[in-house]
Amino acid sequence: MIAKIKNGQSMAGLLHYLFNTRKKGHTDPHLVAAWDSFAPDPGRATDANATRRRLVADLDLHVKQADRLGRAPEKHVWHCSVRAAETDRTLSDEEWAGIARRIVAATGIAPDGDPDGCRWVAVRHAPDHIHIAATKVRADLRTARHWNDYLTADRELATIETEYDLFQVARGDRTAAKRPTRAEQEKAKRAGQARTPRERLRTTVRTAVAAATSTEEFISLLQHTDHIMVDVKHFPSGDVRGYTVTLKGDANAQQEPIWYSGSALAPDLSLPKIRKRLDATEPQNSPRITNSWHQATAATERIPHRLAHAEDAAAQAHLAAFGEALDALPLRAPQTIRPQLRQAAEAFERATRSRVQAEHQHARALRGAVRAMIREPAPKDCALLAMFLDAAILVVIAAARWHQLRHHDQQVAAAHQTLIHLQAAYEHTAVAPLTALAQRRPPPQVVQRHILLIHQIMPDHAKQVAEDPSFDALTAALAAAEKAGHDPRKLLQQATDERALDDARSPARVLTWRVERLSARPVPSERARVARIRSATRWPVAPVRPTTVASASQPQPPQARRR
Repeated sequence: MIAKIKNGQSMAGLLHYLFNTRKKGHTDPHLVAAWDSFAPDPGRATDANATRRRLVADLDLHVKQADRLGRAPEKHVWHCSVRAAETDRTLSDEEWAGIARRIVAATGIAPDGDPDGCRWVAVRHAPDHIHIAATKVRADLRTARHWNDYLTADRELATIETEYDLFQVARGDRTAAKRPTRAEQEKAKRAGQARTPRERLRTTVRTAVAAATSTEEFISLLQHTDHIMVDVKHFPSGDVRGYTVTLKGDANAQQEPIWYSGSALAPDLSLPKIRKRLDATEPQNSPRITNSWHQATAATERIPHRLAHAEDAAAQAHLAAFGEALDALPLRAPQTIRPQLRQAAEAFERATRSRVQAEHQHARALRGAVRAMIREPAPKDCALLAMFLDAAILVVIAAARWHQLRHHDQQVAAAHQTLIHLQAAYEHTAVAPLTALAQRRPPPQVVQRHILLIHQIMPDHAKQVAEDPSFDALTAALAAAEKAGHDPRKLLQQATDERALDDARSPARVLTWRVERLSARPVPSERARVARIRSATRWPVAPVRPTTVASASQPQPPQARRR
């Protein structure tokens, strides 16, 4: 169930609307509940207009009394509509009456056992919803205490859904971007646009944030975007205070541009919050970034581990940075999959925010790699993109689990929707590079050796990997890496140690992309290999597993520290 609450000035106007049978969908309007069981019901009266005027007078009685004392609020009408889901059964009038009484009690309009509560009525003019109309003036002429009425009504509806066995709506946490109004939607439809100006501007601004490395560059990118105008706000000192944007041609009735501030587009698009994210970006000239696509993929592959083991603030930072990566991805993707990638980015936008405050410095590596990736030419083949998308799918699965454990219902639904679009983009992208790899399948004796290695290194997944349709591509990748001088055992061990394969629909594909990425690194020189052997011989401590990103941050064993 969903509640919508508005405030108004005219009870007569509201009741005229609720009992108007000429309106589409208004059938058999009548009262199902009221503050008084003897309240007049215009829907069951012979003279509906006269009865409606009597009902208005009764509801406004305390308002008029308070008005004589100068104590009546300007907007004294409280209007709450409660709608059931399409899949819910049709509730009876008695059930709707009980729901209405619980809502006015929970919101403070008419608390249980309070004889001075506000006067109210619940009108049903359609099978799937009711309207509660109330005045905010109590019988003691005080104004009702109904602060946070939307939240309290929403919590009560969540309980009602469980008790009445109704569809349980994904509850929000007030971190979602503002939805377009009905007027904005109708205006976009008349203009032949699938999305409203607010939604189009939100996508443009988020893409600019994903591409920028500083606040100045962010403003510059917006100013050089063709279809929008930017108004930069400054402090008296000249420093940038904020910004507003508008679509060219989007005007109100007075032909004035309709401007939106960053926070009006989404809670995390205000300039102070954007500045915090951009300040936590690893410099692009970092010597560690050799191949930005490999670097971005490696940072992305670490996110599921961070979500499972890091503190919430760090995990939230990684989700925000990953959302920026999805925003930037269409800029370097083939035209054929850009729609799916944009839909994935728009869906995951909801999963990047929660009540958890992100500490953005934890995601500097991914954010810096993404900026570098944007500034490089688009890859000639799709292997790098498929590699990144494969890692991104596992991140979205982990993000859904992370949000679910914290009861972030809307974010969970957004992650599930993102997964659909990402998987569609990946399936389209991965076909060509995997087919090309599979055609270079090595001789049978080499394949048998690789199968033996897989059984030794990952016995729990060996059968699944060997039967995977992408197994030929994996063996080809291992053979190519071995030919280049890499040790296939170490590559497989490192690829397995980096992240678990439990969430992978195709573990052979995951391993293929990891082997491809790891084998792109320089082969250790002969001198380095000899030095490593001598070191292992000189210090006979516990067997050391191949170094991975995850294990590198762990403390050394006590024996090693004593030596």
